[in-house]
Parts: sequence; C-alpha cells; structure tokens
Amino acid sequence: MAAPAQPKKIVAPTVSQINAEFVTQLACKYWAPHIKKKSPFDIKVIEDIYEKEIVKSRFAIRKIMLLEFSQYLENYLWMNYSPEVSSKAYLMSICCMVNEKFRENVPAWEIFKKKPDHFPFFFKHILKAALAETDGEFSLHEQTVLLLFLDHCFNSLEVDLIRSQVQQLISLPMWMGLQPARLELELKKTPKLRKFWNLIKKNDEKMDPEAREQAYQERRFLSQLIQKFISVLKSVPLSEPVTMDKVHYCERFIELMIDLEALLPTRRWFNTILDDSHLLVHCYLSNLVRREEDGHLFSQLLDMLKFYTGFEINDQTGNALTENEMTTIHYDRITSLQLTLCWLRVLPCEVFSQSSKQKQGTIIRFLVSPSSSLQPEFPLGLSFSLVRPVLDNQRAAFAHFPELYDFALSNVAEVDTRESLVKFFGPLSSLFCSSNTLHQVASYLCLLPTLPKNEDTTFDKEFLLELLVSRHERRISQIQQLNQMPLYPTEKIIWDENIVPTEYYSGEGCLALPKLNLQFLTLHDYLLRNFNLFRLESTYEIRQDIEDSVSRMKPWQSEYGGVVFGGWARMAQPIVAFTVVEVAKPNIGENWPTRVRADVTINLNVRDHIKDEWEGLRKHDVCFLITVRPTKPYGTKFDRRRPFIEQVGLVYVRGCEIQGMLDDKGRVIEDGPEPRPNLRGESRTFRVFLDPNQYQQDMTNTIQNGAEDVYETFNIIMRRKPKENNFKAVLETIRNLMNTDCVVPDWLHDIILGYGDPSSAHYSKMPNQIATLDFNDTFLSIEHLKASFPGHNVKVTVEDPALQIPPFRITFPVRSGKGKKRKDADVEDEDTEEAKTLTVEPHVIPNRGPYPYNQPKRNTIQFTHTQIEAIRAGMQPGLTMVVGPPGTGKTDVAVQIISNIYHNFPEQRTLIVTHSNQALNQLFEKIMALDIDERHLLRLGHGEEELETEKDFSRYGRVNYVLARRIELLEEVKRLQKSLGVPGDASYTCETAGYFFLYQVMSRWEEYISKVKNKGSTLPDVTEVSTFFPFHEYFANAPQPIFKGRSYEEDMEIAEGCFRHIKKIFTQLEEFRASELLRSGLDRSKYLLVKEAKIIAMTCTHAALKRHDLVKLGFKYDNILMEEAAQILEIETFIPLLLQNPQDGFSRLKRWIMIGDHHQLPPVIKNMAFQKYSNMEQSLFTRFVRVGVPTVDLDAQGRARASLCNLYNWRYKNLGNLPHVQLLPEFSTANAGLLYDFQLINVEDFQGVGESEPNPYFYQNLGEAEYVVALFMYMCLLGYPADKISILTTYNGQKHLIRDIINRRCGNNPLIGRPNKVTTVDRFQGQQNDYILLSLVRTRAVGHLRDVRRLVVAMSRARLGLYIFARVSLFQNCFELTPAFSQLTARPLHLHIIPTEPFPTARKNGERPSHEVQIIKNMPQMANFVYNMYMHLIQTTHHYHQTLLQLPPAMVEEGEEVQNQETELETEEEAMTVQADIIPSPTETSCRQETPAFQTDTTPSETGATSTPEAIPALSETTPTVAGAVSAPAEANTPQDATSAPEETK
Repeated sequence: MAAPAQPKKIVAPTVSQINAEFVTQLACKYWAPHIKKKSPFDIKVIEDIYEKEIVKSRFAIRKIMLLEFSQYLENYLWMNYSPEVSSKAYLMSICCMVNEKFRENVPAWEIFKKKPDHFPFFFKHILKAALAETDGEFSLHEQTVLLLFLDHCFNSLEVDLIRSQVQQLISLPMWMGLQPARLELELKKTPKLRKFWNLIKKNDEKMDPEAREQAYQERRFLSQLIQKFISVLKSVPLSEPVTMDKVHYCERFIELMIDLEALLPTRRWFNTILDDSHLLVHCYLSNLVRREEDGHLFSQLLDMLKFYTGFEINDQTGNALTENEMTTIHYDRITSLQLTLCWLRVLPCEVFSQSSKQKQGTIIRFLVSPSSSLQPEFPLGLSFSLVRPVLDNQRAAFAHFPELYDFALSNVAEVDTRESLVKFFGPLSSLFCSSNTLHQVASYLCLLPTLPKNEDTTFDKEFLLELLVSRHERRISQIQQLNQMPLYPTEKIIWDENIVPTEYYSGEGCLALPKLNLQFLTLHDYLLRNFNLFRLESTYEIRQDIEDSVSRMKPWQSEYGGVVFGGWARMAQPIVAFTVVEVAKPNIGENWPTRVRADVTINLNVRDHIKDEWEGLRKHDVCFLITVRPTKPYGTKFDRRRPFIEQVGLVYVRGCEIQGMLDDKGRVIEDGPEPRPNLRGESRTFRVFLDPNQYQQDMTNTIQNGAEDVYETFNIIMRRKPKENNFKAVLETIRNLMNTDCVVPDWLHDIILGYGDPSSAHYSKMPNQIATLDFNDTFLSIEHLKASFPGHNVKVTVEDPALQIPPFRITFPVRSGKGKKRKDADVEDEDTEEAKTLTVEPHVIPNRGPYPYNQPKRNTIQFTHTQIEAIRAGMQPGLTMVVGPPGTGKTDVAVQIISNIYHNFPEQRTLIVTHSNQALNQLFEKIMALDIDERHLLRLGHGEEELETEKDFSRYGRVNYVLARRIELLEEVKRLQKSLGVPGDASYTCETAGYFFLYQVMSRWEEYISKVKNKGSTLPDVTEVSTFFPFHEYFANAPQPIFKGRSYEEDMEIAEGCFRHIKKIFTQLEEFRASELLRSGLDRSKYLLVKEAKIIAMTCTHAALKRHDLVKLGFKYDNILMEEAAQILEIETFIPLLLQNPQDGFSRLKRWIMIGDHHQLPPVIKNMAFQKYSNMEQSLFTRFVRVGVPTVDLDAQGRARASLCNLYNWRYKNLGNLPHVQLLPEFSTANAGLLYDFQLINVEDFQGVGESEPNPYFYQNLGEAEYVVALFMYMCLLGYPADKISILTTYNGQKHLIRDIINRRCGNNPLIGRPNKVTTVDRFQGQQNDYILLSLVRTRAVGHLRDVRRLVVAMSRARLGLYIFARVSLFQNCFELTPAFSQLTARPLHLHIIPTEPFPTARKNGERPSHEVQIIKNMPQMANFVYNMYMHLIQTTHHYHQTLLQLPPAMVEEGEEVQNQETELETEEEAMTVQADIIPSPTETSCRQETPAFQTDTTPSETGATSTPEAIPALSETTPTVAGAVSAPAEANTPQDATSAPEETK
C-alpha cells in the first residue's frame, strides 16, 4: 500500500515577522484598532494589497491570516464598501477574508449584519464574477475562492441577511432552467405547482424589462454555473499534465453541489435542475475520474453527490420515502423504459405523436403476443390497417434481435442491473446504426430535448448509454449497504488523507466528509452522517494508537526476510499463532457469516502488572490484528516526521472483539464472581470474534482475485485503553437505530431535523400544557413568589397573611396556540389582563409522622425570576432549553425541576443524562439533599464510587439497599405486631406483613376513626383523639407527647400522620416483595431499573453503549433532563431519546429539558478536519440555539466578584450579579499581597525564546511557566491555602511543563504545598476555585484561544482572583478577544504585589493599600524575590524555634510540647539543608544553560507510571530551557497528545 503524502503544517508567523510585514505597516496606517490617527480611505491600498500580497503569493494562507487578524475586513474593507468603489480586487479581498474566518472557525457575518445596505449589490457582483469566463478577468483560482464563498453562504441560511439573497437563487422560479418537456413533467407530478408557476409568469409580465432580466439571471444562475463547470471538466486531459487550479475548482464545485443537495430548502427545487443537467453522467465519464492520483478526491466527492441525488426523500413534501416507495419508483422507471423502447421502434413519428397511454397499452398488449392471430381493438380511433405493417416490422426486429423481445417481456429484477441494461442497449444502438435512437429514448423520458427532424444528436453514444443505464440501474438499499459495512476500519480507510486527515489539516482544501450543519433531510440522513463521522473520528484515534504501538515495537526485517521486533509496547504484543476456528452459516437472506471466531496466541513475557492488564481483557473489548512486513534493516531509526506505513511496512489492519481468554482445557473463561483460574506459563490464547462482513469481503477477494489470505498473515495484536475503546458499541447502536423505525415524538421531529417553527415545542405552544402546578418548596415565601413573576398579578386564594406560606400551587392562564380574532378592543385588553393573572393557592403538606426524619427536606435557595421561569418550563410538557452562564446555578435549577416533576407526577419516570461522571455526581448529591425518597434513585454506569456519600446508588448498591431496608421494615412490623399484642410471625415475609396490615392494622384504624370522627354538629372531645389512639405503644420512641391537646383538628392531623407513617412501611414492603420472588442479584437489579426507580441517572456514553440492553429490558421513561448539553456530541444527545420502545407507534416522552451553555467549550473532537470541516464539534444544544429554539437565559451569577464577571458577561444576555456578590465579606475584601483582583501580566521572551513546540501542537513557554509557579509560591508564602489556587493553561504541553516545575520548586514542601490542580482550561470546564493563575503560552499566533468559547471558560473559573500571563502585544490585537482584553489592558501590565500585607487582609477591594506596593517587571525579578522571601521565612522560623527552646520550663505548659517543638525544629533544619534543592537560587533560575530535553524510550504508560505529578520524573539539576523545555513526559510525546485537538491534546 502506497504511503500517503504527509501534509505540511502551516507555520504561524512570529510577532516580529508580523511587525515586519508590509500588511502590518499598512494596517498601522489605515485600519489598526489601536491607532487613533488613521489615514483616510484609499481604494488603491486595497488594489495593492490584493495584487502584491494575495495574488502574488497565490493566495497564501499566511498572508491572508495576517490580513484577517489585523481586522482588515471589519475596519477597512466592509466599512468603506459601496457600489462606487466596488472592483474585482475589492470583491475578492472580502471573499478571502470571509473564507478565512470560516477556516479559523470564527464568526464571519457579524460585520455585514451591522452594515447590511450594500450586501445585495455585493452579492450580485459575486454571482456575475462566478459565471465569468475562466480565461477572462477572473482566473480559475479566483473563481474557486468565489465558489467557496458561495458555499459558505448556502450553509448560513440561519442568517437573515444571507438567506434573503440566497433564496432568490433556489426557489421555484429557478425551474426556468429546465428543458420544456421536463418542466411540463414536473408540473404534472405536483398539480398545485402549476398554479404557482402561472402566478410567477403573471408577476414576471408585470415587471419592467430590466428587473425581469435581472430576475432571470438569478434564477438561471445555478444552471449556468453547472454548464460552466462541465466545460471546465471537459478541458481536463486524460494523461497530459493538468493544472491543480482546475482540479481544485472541480472539487470545490462538487462540494457546493453536495451541500445544496444535503439541505432540504436548497434541495427542494435544485435537485430537479441537477438531475436535468446530467451532471453526474458528465462527471463519471470525465477524464478527471480516470486520473488515479489527481482525481481520487474528486471521485470520492462524486460518490457522495450520487448518494445525495438519489436520497430517499420526496423533494416537494420533505417526507422520507420508504424502501417500498423507492422500489416502486424504480419499477415505474424500468417499465416506462420497456414501453418506450418498443413504442419507438414500431410506430412512425406521426403515429407516435398522436398516440396516448391507452394506445400504448393496447399496442404493447399485442406486441407481447406476436404469435396471436387475433386482431386487437383500437378504441381510440387508431386504424389497424395503419398499425399492422408496423407491427410486422416489429416482429421482424424481434426475430433478428431477440434481446429486444426478451427486454419487452422480462421482469424488472431481470433487466435492472447495469450489466443487463448494457447488454440490451448494445443491440439497440447497433440496430439503428446511430446514437439518434438513444437520444429519442432519452427525450421520450424527458431526459433530453426532442431531437429536431433531419438532425443528428450532439451527444456521443457513450454519454447516452451511461445516461440511460445510470438512470435505470437498480439502486442499492442504503440500509443494506450499511448492514454490510464492516464496523472496524481497515488500513485503506485509516491512512486515507481525504477521509481521515492528519492533525496537520489546515482547512484549505475540501474533503470527502459529511457535514453537520443546521438541517438534515431525514432522520436516516441525520443518523447516517453522525454514524460516518463518529466512525471516522474513532478511526483517527485508532490510527494514533496503531502508529504509537507499532513504532514502539520497532519492526525490522530480519536477515532471512522475516520480521524481528527490536522494541516493545505496553499495548501491543507479537502474535505467536492465529487460527480461524469457526465460520458460522449465514442467516437467511444474508451472504455473510453469522459469526466468525478465531484464536490468538501471544507470549506474555512481560512485567506482572502489564501481564495482568492483558489477562484482564474482558468480553466485548476491541483489539486490532496487524500485519507488518518491514523492509528496513535491523537497527533503522524510526522518524515520526516521515510517513509511518513505509517505515514499518504495515500491510493489513483488522478489528476483532474479545470473547474471552482460554483456560488449560481450551474453554473460554467466563466473567463472573468466581475467581479466575491461575494459568501456568507465559503463553495465553484469546478467543476473538472477527467482523463477519469484513471476513466475507476478504474471502471473496481471495477467491475471485487470487489475493492472499489476510487471516494467515497477522503478526501483532494491539489493545486500547478501555475508556477510549467503546466506538464499536456506539456504532452498533446507531446502526440498530437506522434498522428500526425511529419513533421521535411528533412535537420534536421537525425541530431535530431543523425545519418548521423553532418554537413549536415550547410549552406555551403545546396542546397539553398544564394549568395548575405544585411548586412544592421552590418558593421561600409569598414575597419570593411575587418577585419571581414580574409583570404579573398574583391573586392568593387566602387573605390571611399568616396562611400565605409555602408550598404553593399556581394556576396559570392557558391560552390556545391558534388564538382568536377579536373585534372588541376591550375584550382584548381584558384577555391580556387575564393572561397576566396567577392564582396562588397555599397548601399544607400532610403530616408524615411524629419522628424528626419524617419532616420533608426543603429547598433553601432563593431562585431568581429567570430561574423560576426555567423551573416552570421544565415542569410543563415540551422542549425546555436553559442557557446557564458560569455561576448562575444551572445544577440547582436542574435539581429543583427533577424534584417538582417527582412530586407533581409521581407515576412518571425521569432520565438524567450528563456528559461527565463528575457532573452526574454533583447533580446526584444535590438531589439526595431534597425531599426525594432514596429508594427511587438509581445511578447507572461507572462513577458512582465517586459520590461523596456512604450510600451506593449503583444497580447492585440499590439491590443491597432494598434487601437491607426490607429487613429494617420487617423489624418495624415485628415491633408493631408486638405493640398490638398480635400473636404469630407477621414479619416473616413481605407477603405475611401485607396480610397483617390488611387484617390487623387497618381494622384497628377503621375502628379508631369510627370512634373519633366528627358526629353531627358537635365536635368530639379533643382528648378522645389521644385516648382511643391504638398505636401509642408503637410510637413510644417518638418525641413525646405525640398529641398536643390544643385542638381536635391538630391532634387528628397528628393521628393521621402517624397512620401515614405506618402505611408507608407496608407500601414499601409491597414494593420490595419482588426481591423475595427474584433470587438472583441480576434479576433484582433489572426489576429495580424497569419498575422501581423513578429517577435514573447515567452519562451519555453509557446510554449509547447500553441502549440495546435497556430496550430489551423494557426500560421506560417519560422525561429527560440533560446537564452539560452543550458539551455532548450531537449523536450522543439524540440516542437517549430512543432508549425505550414506542407505545402503539408513539413515543411516551413528554418532556425534554436541556441545560447547558453554548458560549462555553463544545464537545472535544481530536481531529481538526472533523472539528472544522465537518462541524462535528457542534452539539445538538448549539444547533437548536442557531435554529432559533426559544431559550431561558439565566441572568444572575453568584460565583465571582462583579469585576471578574465583567470579563465575560459581555458574551451573554444581561448577565448580572446576585446580591451576595456585593455583600459577602469574601467578595468585598481585597486579595492579600496583590494590588488588583485581576491582572494581565506581560511576559517577554526568556533567554530569547517565547513559545516552543517539541512535538506538533505540544506548545510550551518556559518563561510563563516559571512566572506562574513563582506567583503561586509567593501567594502560599503569604498564607494563601494552596488548595484554593489552581493553575490553568491553554495547552497540554504547558501543563506538563508547569507540573514538572512544581515538582522541582515545591516538591512536598509544607511551607508551600501543591496547587489544587494544574490542568488545561478545557479540562477545568465546569469547575471553579478562588484563585486562578492562567498561562496563555502562545507568542507567535493566538491559536485556539481565538475561539471565544475557550476565552469565556478561561475567564470564568476564578471566584476571587484571576492572574493571566501572556504576550500582551499578540492578544490585544485579536478582534474576537477585544471585549475582555480591553478591560485587562486597562490595568498595568506588570505584576503589582504588596509583600508586607499578610493573608487574610482587612483591606477592601479597590482601596489603596497602606503597605508599600512593589512592581515586578519580569520573571527573573519575581523568581529572585520569591527566593529571598522564602529564605527570610525559613530563617525567621528557625530563630523563633531557637527562642522558644530557651524559655524557662515554667513557661512551657508540658514537657511533651518542648519535645514536639524540637522535632519540628529538626524538620525545619532539614528543610534548610535541602531548600537549595527545592528553591533554586535566582542565579540558578535566570542563568541556566541549554540542555537536551528529558528523553526516554519508555513512557509512563509502559512502565506503569501515571501522569500525576509524583509520577513525572524529576528534571536534572539544571532545568532545560525552551529548546528542550521540559519536554512532555513520554506519555505526552505520543501521537495521542501531539494533536491539534483543542485543549487536552494540545
């Protein structure tokens, strides 16, 4: 297999290079934002920049990056654009800037929305330029840029400005470009369209000639663009050299066509235009497809376009077509072709022209019986004498060419394959000796215009044949294709750069990948795109693992031509033996085996813990079988920069799934509670399942083509980390969904696909909204309630203020969605007044019993009015989306919604889904604090062990709880039985307890009620309530007295509360009765999941993995609440909707609550191509926001100081602060020892170096790392608790560097300690700390911090103090970061400290300190200062202890204390002796020599070490500087970390 070409990485220019650029000099003169006095606008500047900087460099990304980053578009191009100054250079410059913004994944249309006046004129000129001749004013490269711009426009239909222009190109009038016969055919198919078409023609007649001509140009634009493309495509030679401009133009054009076909608003009318142009036929017959290298990507794109042109959807209605409907369409085409061929060959033109379908049917009935002597009837007036000679000719034709006769009589399945069609069309063209006949066939089918008399067709025979064959050949079912697709990637896909690009993907070219945009054609299309992208993203990660493991094994060619391994890898082992042991027969209707099993033998002569890992492979774990045939001799060094395949000689890759390890007798060792047997020796054999589809393909290739048997060549088996190895289960889940009828609730279907009214699923438009809701403990008081509904009239049903206490039931006015027309304005005003009136009914929760634990837990949070709206929306049926900025109480809102649903709808079940275990655990811990019975809580998946509680909420933990609780309750029954003096053993089982309750307890209670109930008009004596109470002895252990004796009503409520307590015991026992009948823990856990639990929590990954099992169990739920919804992949958000089977064809889902923040970081996608090109990082939550689904935006934060909140609140709608942020002392007090509560500290190059990059995207900055650690040490020495400080950075490389410096500087020093966390911004999302030290690392280019979402996360993690270390000159010029950095740069850029101010301080935030302020100008100065401060502290402590030891004994309370102090002194003395090792002197810090980076061939992943600070090897005495800046720990040198993914892999 040929090694793929390595793409080149685009190197970002340095700051010095930027400053030296001609563009930068012009920017400083004309448009730079920081320049106050700018030169006036000059059109010549734009012309010069375009010609000298863009065209001359052949549109080099580096040049365009500089221009876009300098805010060229915002501050110069569009600001000064007008029709008067419009020119080619001007148009192209704007297009280049917009395209660059899309490449950088930053908002592109904002500036156009601010100044939209000239956009229509600009857009029309773009259309005109796109149709220009390639050898004219616009070159082909320039027109490729225009195509890309147009593609971005078509994919931005959510922007009103863009949509208004694009709609003129893709509406019904564009059918003007159809040939007349095809237009007539389409209008006949849909009669209502003819009315619209006639209306369009009338409107056109009313237009003035100039406007009509302009409209016609727009309508024909895409048709003309297709014709232009075909002319370019035909100019590509077969073998001669071709310019890549032509190839790239063709690729971009096909990409545009795919995007138009993949969106229903554009496809609806365009698909007919595309079909009528026969673009696919032209492309498949083109020379470019036949050019193996240049046309590879083009061919892949063409296959995608073919797929979408034939997609199973009705273009007009948008309804998905079933398999039967698609088959019917296909059969109709074949039948029509059969009729056409016969009809054209038997009748002269004049007869044909006057015939009808009925005449056709009559004659064909005669034709198919040529031996018949019967004279057929022609009821429509066609003379038999005229037709008879023609029929005779037809019989003669059939006699000479029996194929035509066969074709006329054949069934569809016999003639609809490509081979059959070519076989039949061959004789047809030979019979009539020209292509004209084929043209006539095509014209009758409305595929081509009618051929004029006495004229020959201009189309060649090959085109006409391909046109007819491709249109009528049998389509392959998408589902069938999908089911036959192997789920494991092979070497052909893994290293195909067009499908799985490397981390160097720059965003310049197009790829053969699906895109996730706003809309999808059908649910099948939605699932299929996600399936393919998820599969390819997994493939990318698999490629990294294979490259890492195989290169570590160092396969070399032995002297005898075999393979010898010169290294080893923890995750891979050489295969000793491989044998296929079973190939099961196929199922009926399938051609692939039902099961293929094989045995893999390896020799585990490795360390014990690695051996345990291999032996610990569980059932369903995925491994990969690899064949390598190296050609490099022994000892050849592997170079990661060179192509991987040619270095290791990799030939094959196949996936497999573990069934289990075999024991000594060859039997599979099953997983279970029994201990695994101890096997002797080092040899281990694993039974694995191979992919049946892949096995079938490989065997077919071996038999038919004589290829070698892949399964006899494997020599390496590789495993993967379990957490990263669940791709196959997720892919199977998606495939299973596509094989079933996905029943999505009707109110959600269109919104998920991106169509219809985005607000249609909002509770206000739902037909089943609920008028009265019990808000339980949501409100703290009636005043809180009134404040929560501003603008509403609150009407309380009771007037006594003493009774206006929570809980409250609120009745809302429910209005029908349709509304009514009202003539009377007064009635309308009355209706408006009514709509704002809320009826509030306070109610008392029934007494639950006399024990303190019977009292319900209550909410203590005073929710804001927006939080109340979110809670109200969540309780109503429909879709609720809550946007929660940092610190706005998203989790509290979620928990309250769950609690309220639990109490309002006790029969309903709620599913909680989050992105991470950490978020799920936080949510669960808060749920447990509310009034929810814990027997109704269940936590699925791993992670329950992280709950900060002694209770186990996992499935088996709940089983144990039920069993233990059952025993406790039966003991209570026993005590009750004894108190009532009832003989026997009523507490033996749940069943006997039930009988006891029915016959003994209920009878006594009913007797008691009959004695004390209200008789007539006189109230019973209050003492009777207590006197006749039958359960006094049982409640003797409750707080006494039980009855107060103040009033009959009060005591009666207490008595009923006591009975409720008793009744609850027996109710729970009845629920637990199943645990007595079900004997196994597995059955009991299934019962709990399906029947008992009311609130079930799991991660989205667990839902995707276990869907099949959950559906099989009959799992049911009514509501879904998703936390962190903006961080969950689109497909992993969708799957939880379908974890249950439909009821009577309908989904029982009633509510879907999504809580997230699309302004923070999206799902992590490691491959930049999938992230940028395919938009795979877009969550469903974000897509819904883009579509326009209504959201509830929480608008008050309580996490951070108001000043810190200002750094990110500009990104949200009206985000303010809760009152406590201003009032609490911790927020009003200054940060001790630091003048400002936040500060941006400029860090220049250290020893001449800024950022470094030991591995791709593994960025480090030693100067910043040292500075950050120095400030951390300074704060700890002042007295700040180390665990209140976290250190964040934007790149993985810097994280490892800082961790190493922490180990070196701080170690386990008790005077300093370790920070709470040293991690990346992305990893820290969802967490917070009091003080954040942030390193931005980059000094050459802004990098991925340009993504404003990452900036928001970085700015919002701190509660009290934020200190940012960065190259200010780089970040302050970034347009997207301006709102935050304008505030940061308003303060001094040097660190201001107050060394003599202790922690904590009494100084108020913003006050001038009474202590001296010291300004730190650079990192060496700070390092020197911290060193001296530390030494002074050590000496002071030492002197203090010496003084203490010299005190008289009487001054010491106990002699033991002196001994303890002496021990402490020894510790301090030891600390002084080693302090030089822990805190290097400033000389050592600032005057280091360059040394090689820390290198090792053994990574922590191979030695068993972890990535924790303790496990990272210490550095040598002299810390390396940037060229070898603490290079990553070896684990980070692997490709897994050296990728371009945001955050963790950077």
